[in-house]
Amino acid sequence: MADAPADCFHCGEPLGRRAPLWTTVRGAAVAVCCAGCRAAAETIAQLGLEDFYRFRTAPASKPTDAAGEWRAYDDPALRDSLTRREADGRSAILWIDGLTCAACGWLITRAVTQMEGVVRADLNMATGRAQIVWDDGKATLGKLLGGIAALGYRPRVVTGGNVDSLAKLERRANLKRLAVAGLGMMQVMMFAIAMYTGDADGMDPSIRAYLRIVSLLVATPVMLYGGWPFLRGAVNSLRMRSVTMDVPVSVGLILAYAASVFNTWRQRGEVYFDSVTMFIFFLTVARYVEMVARHHSTGVTDALSRLIPATAHRLTGGPGAEIIQDVDVRQLGAGDRVLVRAGEVIPADGEILGGGARIDESMLTGESVAVARIAGDRVAAGTLNADTPFTLGVTAAGSSTVLAGIVALLARAQAERPRITRAADRIAGWFLSLVLAAAAAVCGVWLVLDPSKAFPATLAVLVAACPCALSLATLVAVANASTALARRGVLVAHADAIEGLAKVTRVVFDKTGTLTDGRVQIGEFSPSRGASERDAVEIAATLEAASEHPIARAFASAAGAGGVAADAQIVAGSGVEGSVGGRRYRIGTNAFVRAGFGGDLGRAAPGATGARDDVIFLGDTAGFLGGFTLEDSPRPESAGVVRRLMEEGIGVEISSGDSKAAVRRVARHCSIERYAGRQTPMQKLERIRSLAADGEFVAMVGDGINDAPVLGGAGVSVAMGRGSALAHASADLILVGDSLQALPDAFRLARRTMRIIRQNLAWAVAYNATVMPLAAVGWLPPWMAAIGMSASSIVVVLNSTRARPAPE
Repeated sequence: MADAPADCFHCGEPLGRRAPLWTTVRGAAVAVCCAGCRAAAETIAQLGLEDFYRFRTAPASKPTDAAGEWRAYDDPALRDSLTRREADGRSAILWIDGLTCAACGWLITRAVTQMEGVVRADLNMATGRAQIVWDDGKATLGKLLGGIAALGYRPRVVTGGNVDSLAKLERRANLKRLAVAGLGMMQVMMFAIAMYTGDADGMDPSIRAYLRIVSLLVATPVMLYGGWPFLRGAVNSLRMRSVTMDVPVSVGLILAYAASVFNTWRQRGEVYFDSVTMFIFFLTVARYVEMVARHHSTGVTDALSRLIPATAHRLTGGPGAEIIQDVDVRQLGAGDRVLVRAGEVIPADGEILGGGARIDESMLTGESVAVARIAGDRVAAGTLNADTPFTLGVTAAGSSTVLAGIVALLARAQAERPRITRAADRIAGWFLSLVLAAAAAVCGVWLVLDPSKAFPATLAVLVAACPCALSLATLVAVANASTALARRGVLVAHADAIEGLAKVTRVVFDKTGTLTDGRVQIGEFSPSRGASERDAVEIAATLEAASEHPIARAFASAAGAGGVAADAQIVAGSGVEGSVGGRRYRIGTNAFVRAGFGGDLGRAAPGATGARDDVIFLGDTAGFLGGFTLEDSPRPESAGVVRRLMEEGIGVEISSGDSKAAVRRVARHCSIERYAGRQTPMQKLERIRSLAADGEFVAMVGDGINDAPVLGGAGVSVAMGRGSALAHASADLILVGDSLQALPDAFRLARRTMRIIRQNLAWAVAYNATVMPLAAVGWLPPWMAAIGMSASSIVVVLNSTRARPAPE
């Protein structure tokens, strides 16, 4: 066995007099200090990720051996409160302690991805957050957390409370660096002014040497502490074979600092301690402003995640003998009964069982006026009971609530990088390479023409031309716009939605549940073959129980609680077929029922034929049983919203699966000239594609399951807040308040945001195009270049805040 080294190969702790443990990494025997480090090293080796040890810049954290700690997360109640069910598995957001360099992110991402049951894993080194999605049947949260801990890191599941504390820690750390850089800069500037004036007055060389040494002592902590984030970022990016903005910044800082130290030591030549400290201070200011804007843009998400109260008043026992028990809100489940007192936040989604109250739903709708809710009405977690106590029947709690879904969609959108931001980053990457090449060329030219100007000109080019403003130009504006929309009840589900909204030239509306309130009511029933209205309604309700369409809810309301038809099959835009009491039925359009069973239309429904086509037919194998006329009122805001959209220059039309007569009535109410009824999802999609082929950029607004295909095919799609889950999954934006009122504001804000982004990009390009020649010819000293570069970034960030208008 090879001679034992002094330190542990994995965690770097001194081995001392302990007999080391041995394992093999990259074909060589290595010594470790304990079984935990050996297990971590062997796990990394078994996963084929030994390159971690080659890329890392610091020893890994010492693994913990508390397996029981991670098994606790497998408790169903705790797991459900910390994670969320997704379409492809269960997801969690983790904060990873112990990250020291980019290699750590590389290791964790690849190691977790290779764990059994993991669908995908992403880690953002800038925030230390990782999102993991896994198959709940193949992996558990505790197993995943334990697997990460075995690598030498400590994972923590992110919740609303600790997100706020972590943000405070980040602000505190940045303020410390800003304070050190600011105080150091002021002191060094005082010494620099003394030297500049002393040179003109014939300062004694010993005093000049003294001032240089003191400047070195003051500038060194600024360089090592205040400038550490830039130096670390540059090293990490170069190790990962990429060039980021930290590279030219760090090159400039190192060159200026090293040259100043060298000239201080030899007592001749220029020193740039004032430029170094000034550059670090102003760049730290710019990044602090950026951080504040970033925290503000994620404030809605964090605030929403903290809305749910910590405890709830659960009711146990029967009527007259009820016991109130205060429990952790994470212990609530579907079927529980909860007392919600006046002034309290509702702890879970549910239905009002007894009593009634006025509910402040501004969290969802942005509307500050409380609305009256009575027994039988549904209310959402996070809303406020404004006056009267009531009993709540819980239907969803924890990560299954509407509020949790909103937070998850916001988090997903904020984690995505918009297309325009990715393009700006690519340009910035190319520009960085150009800056480095230009700096080398400037240095070479000045060495030939005037060697004394080579260093300051090269330094000025590196400092002044850093494309920070270019990268910030889109990111901050989009984040602020997303926040502003969320405050108005418009949830941005995909990062590219704002750019899409700004380009919209035509809006296509569905009718039922979109332009109308979706509270479809059954009107007249016209029987055929002697069918009774009561039996027909019950059969229809049983068939429609499989559908989420507003028409289905109308039959459910008319018939009360009932079962679901066996083998129910939904044909989007046509109807439903299924078995009730052993007999096959169809309900839907006349053509749909006729195609299934045949029958005599003339005997279908005496009052349901002729000019009217807003009729739902019911039939069995023997023919038609009758027809139901339907009534659906337009939303109060529909006409005004359509008028405002038209005033913005946006064309409006209706494409609906409902009857032509019903669509015609709503179109006339809203003054919409172009409309089409009895449209299948494919016909709607063809209409969208036809408009796109004519040069239109189309936004589709819908709510039902049959709208999902066309929502996915539109340029940008908007789903109503009370629409189906499939419609939400297909949409780019969601009107969480289930009102169209905010829609025109969303278009206006998106256009304003894109104007701001264009202004930011124009400023960034103009600034860099101006300062690079000035710096190259030696007209721009390094200290002025530092101020200009930082100021350009601050201008972009402050301009981007205009995408977040003040509350009305």
